[in-house]
Amino acid sequence: MTSSPPFQLDLRAWVKPGDSVVVSQGLGEPYGLTQQLVSQRHALGPINVFLGPGFGSAFDASCADTLRLQSWCATGSNAQLAAAGVLDMVPDHYIELGPLFESGAMRCDVALLSASGPDAQGRLFLGLNVDYTLAAARRARVVILEVNEDWPCVPGAELPADIQPSLVVRTRRPPTPIGGESAPAAEADQAIARYAAGLIDDGATLSLGVGSLPDRVLQALMNHRDLGIHSPILVDCVVDLIEAGVVTNARKGLDRGVTVAGLLMGGTRLLDFVRQRPPLRLAPPSYTHALSTLAAQPQFVALTGALEVDLTGQINAETAQGRYVGAVGGQLSLLRGARASKGGQAITLLPSTARGGTVSRIVPRLADAVVTTPRCDVDKVVTEFGVADLRGKGLTARVEAMVRIAHPDFRDALAQEGERIARLAR
Repeated sequence: MTSSPPFQLDLRAWVKPGDSVVVSQGLGEPYGLTQQLVSQRHALGPINVFLGPGFGSAFDASCADTLRLQSWCATGSNAQLAAAGVLDMVPDHYIELGPLFESGAMRCDVALLSASGPDAQGRLFLGLNVDYTLAAARRARVVILEVNEDWPCVPGAELPADIQPSLVVRTRRPPTPIGGESAPAAEADQAIARYAAGLIDDGATLSLGVGSLPDRVLQALMNHRDLGIHSPILVDCVVDLIEAGVVTNARKGLDRGVTVAGLLMGGTRLLDFVRQRPPLRLAPPSYTHALSTLAAQPQFVALTGALEVDLTGQINAETAQGRYVGAVGGQLSLLRGARASKGGQAITLLPSTARGGTVSRIVPRLADAVVTTPRCDVDKVVTEFGVADLRGKGLTARVEAMVRIAHPDFRDALAQEGERIARLAR
């Protein structure tokens, strides 16, 4: 194992034409390495690159002249790649990505991973993420670590002994901010957050998504007690709840007293908090998304989003206006886990309209016939007009519940379409 600054690295010694390269995702993108990959792509020849959602990523549409870009998600920086038509989507469940690499169904010849450390014991850690890249690295011919000395060493993210880096490069940089200052909450978002927070009891364990709506829900939970966190991601707003004594993890069925997440998706506030060594552990998708894990958490609440929901409860979280903008992701795993939990709830959040109120997000049928989550797995849907509890309801009652939470401008038309759906159910 050798050490070299990223800007001096000639990747031709490590990456061959036709290779499949897997890159750490999110805020943990090894930016020094990915910059080198992009700048040297013509010398390297055609290669395949699997990346997760990035933020200020080194990849843009011009890379597609040599790089074949592929991902499980079209959010973050990937949105521009998808819009340009240069991102091939893998519509698999997030929890299945690791096993797909393990089996060889998805290739990894070269793994470019972010890392942090070393700690006082000399150990390296997997930076801000514990995810499918572990499985990919175990199948790789070459593993290159970009160690960021400014990132925390988080329990659970220790570099496994069976992953031996071919090369270690070192850098110092803060994570790229996800966005600018938070905009004031729209009235609709505030109403959605109030309704969702009203469904959550003291002692519940929460799973969070990225975006303004989950953040607003967290902000509306300041008067709750003994909440827990078991989530794919950890965001800045969680720090407020922990410091206020709202999140204690005291009633969790597993990992009592400990916050568990897969990825750190916050800024300086979150990373500074993590450096204080709070009771926090990172874990891979095989644990964060596993049905057995989620079912063992009493009152497990999955907060997820949707692009649109049809009148019977089917969710589209992938496409809008004919473009891929979302992901299959972990939604179905989390919703099924919540339904298997004693007292659990699967709560889907979405504003009732899009495009300035001109389009309803409650629809008779989903766009492009994309069903991310089938209606049999959907629990509660929340808009700014209320909560549609679909559990145990027939199609007629489901339609009525969904029409009630649609925007008033669209309710009459939706009700007419709903009559046709209800007739088919009789």
